Amino acid sequence: MDPMKAQQLAAELEVEMMADMYNRMTNACHRKCVPPHYKEADLTKGEAVCLDRCVAKYLDLHERLGRKLTELSVQDEELMRKAAMGSG
Repeated sequence: MDPMKAQQLAAELEVEMMADMYNRMTNACHRKCVPPHYKEADLTKGEAVCLDRCVAKYLDLHERLGRKLTELSVQDEELMRKAAMGSG
């Protein structure tokens, strides 16, 4: 595959994954923090604080998972490299 095309594909995939993460976060935090029957047009202070904390936790967890997956991917690559060197 052409390196430029691969880079474009990776960028598109990243945008798609970020959009999916944003949608999941929005839905999860909305369900958790905002009651289904609105009483006021604006968020209450409690709802706003809940949403702020929910989003912060969601993003923190997303970052931690990303780091862990990257770490595992690097370990897998090293194991594959060692296995290839041992058999070759």
